[in-house]
Amino acid sequence: MNAFTYRRGELYAEDQAVRQLAERYGTPLYIYSRNHLRKQYKDLAAAMAEVDPLICYSMKANSNAAVIRTFLDEGAGLDIVSGGELFRGIRAGAAPSKIVFAGVGKTREEIEYALKEDILFFTVESEPEAVRISTCAQELGITGRVAFRVNPGIDPRTHKYISTGKKENKFGLDLDLAAQACESSAELPGIEIIGLHMHIGSQILSAQPFADSLTKLRRLCLDLKSRYSTFKYIDIGGGIGITYKPGEEPLTPTAFAESVVPLLKELDLNVVMEPGRYLVGNAGLLVCRVQYIKDNRHKKFVIVDAGMNDLIRPSLYGAYHEVVPVAETDATLHGDLVGPVCESGDFIATERDLPAVKEGDLLAVKGAGAYAFAMASNYNSRPRPAEVMVDSNKAYIVRERETWEDLIEKETFFDG
Repeated sequence: MNAFTYRRGELYAEDQAVRQLAERYGTPLYIYSRNHLRKQYKDLAAAMAEVDPLICYSMKANSNAAVIRTFLDEGAGLDIVSGGELFRGIRAGAAPSKIVFAGVGKTREEIEYALKEDILFFTVESEPEAVRISTCAQELGITGRVAFRVNPGIDPRTHKYISTGKKENKFGLDLDLAAQACESSAELPGIEIIGLHMHIGSQILSAQPFADSLTKLRRLCLDLKSRYSTFKYIDIGGGIGITYKPGEEPLTPTAFAESVVPLLKELDLNVVMEPGRYLVGNAGLLVCRVQYIKDNRHKKFVIVDAGMNDLIRPSLYGAYHEVVPVAETDATLHGDLVGPVCESGDFIATERDLPAVKEGDLLAVKGAGAYAFAMASNYNSRPRPAEVMVDSNKAYIVRERETWEDLIEKETFFDG
């Protein structure tokens, strides 16, 4: 689904004119398409229907309550990586029985919180973590369910910062260590070995690394299933990529399912999956307004009111985001699209043919639904943007724009 299209020369988000939304709510502005979110979820669920997975939305991609609620209404669970995300998820209405908790550095406080809420299971990254969960569970007089994360040693062919399944990554255990960890942890009081988990990386556009990883996990899964009556789940993580550049070939849910479903059926386990970017990435725009056009005789700079504090992916990953005009034009200028932040790394696009714009015009940055607002900061004391959800011909403010007063709300003066 393409939620953002031109009508009579104007960019629309579903049935709402982007220009009107920018005038009403100001810029920079995040805009999300609710129907895009729904369709992505439904397409994935339909493609994977043969194994009927519990689709746990990976809320680190975008933790806005309205986004979370949209997926919960479709039947989703949640993949979380912190106590804060557990708090947000429960506040949005998530059933703890459909929440899985990943992450390499869970604190005692986070573990106790999740145990008390009775989440489905913890993804365990190390033996010391299993011991900590056991200790916390004993002290609370309850049982925690765990699935060890296996690092299959597969190269997902993505950016090194979002590759998580290779031996040099900090995540998970290799196959031999995972087998040992399950055996030793099965003797710990207060926990049950409930499954295995894998997550090889993010923004993966080929199904082959997923299939290769499952093939490597097969023997261990079947062995553990035969040894432990509680072993019932295989969590295949997330990582399905999206198209950021024009002309890129997407990894479709159908192609993904064709590669992994036969392997999953052989295991005959309950399937959990944790999509994030796939569900929300192309459901979002970041709209910004041109402040200046600067020509220093070597290069042109289009300076806008959105900076790296609003969208850090280009600076952090060298990520490509398509930039389109809100008022349609075929004219271009060559240069850099940059923000107001006091860093040379403050850019959205470099050495790019950009829409030919002038001061006051609006631009839209596509692919801004995932790891965009979620990674935003207040660097340079810049308030974070507002977020708006569009549902057909209606628009809802789902996060108010921060103010200068918000920046200092938690601060105090030291007068000692």
